[in-house]
Amino acid sequence: MSSTHIKPPKLLMRPVGRAIHAYDMIREGDRILLGLSGGKDSLALLHILHHLSTYAPVKFELGALTVDPEIPGFDPSPLKAYLAELGIPYFYASQGIAAEAQEKHLDDPSFSFCAFCARMKRGIMYTTARREGYNVLALAQHLDDLAESLLMSLFYRGQVRTMKAHYTIDAGDLRVIRPLVHVRERQTAAFAQNAALPVIPDNCPACFQKPTERVHMKELLAVEEGRNKGLFSSLLRAMGPAMAADDGGWDGDD
Repeated sequence: MSSTHIKPPKLLMRPVGRAIHAYDMIREGDRILLGLSGGKDSLALLHILHHLSTYAPVKFELGALTVDPEIPGFDPSPLKAYLAELGIPYFYASQGIAAEAQEKHLDDPSFSFCAFCARMKRGIMYTTARREGYNVLALAQHLDDLAESLLMSLFYRGQVRTMKAHYTIDAGDLRVIRPLVHVRERQTAAFAQNAALPVIPDNCPACFQKPTERVHMKELLAVEEGRNKGLFSSLLRAMGPAMAADDGGWDGDD
């Protein structure tokens, strides 16, 4: 199937539509830059936003940006031809984030590579969005990510926090949206598989070389969901106030 003819299923579009409406994510005339890692979640969001840009009553423009942290084994370069086929403006930024972490921080036992990488990537995304005239940055974290961030915050920091669904950054010139906040990870995985999306293998291999807090939270949630099928619905209701607060963003890893 040509990438230009992939239509996301209604079971995926409905929760995205609810989230976009609930948090006023997309407004008339927005220019949205999607952070595209090449993983299943960002590729799913790419096609969701591409579909909406064609059929939604609110008109907006869509571009995509891949930040290559120059990690061995991660090669997102095939995305260039894929985005060209879709006709979506595509930006590619490469920076030796892994090497910078190795040189400056890995001797610190409290250092988190994932948090460092997220901060560095975010800075590159902001810079690119401003340079290219985009006013919204779209990120592909889903409900599972938010639930894991909530537990990490509760267990390790004593705070009721998670990632925001929609917020304005401190500088005031860019908004950040997460249209997948009502979507389960298994839904993006199923879509990616059924649509044969060109998922980039091991899109952040350095994060999986050893167990992390997030992996532990994912495993814990999986066990609890086995006992309580309504777990994530309950967590979504509980996280509502934290998701909606426009008090600055949080990556959930630091």
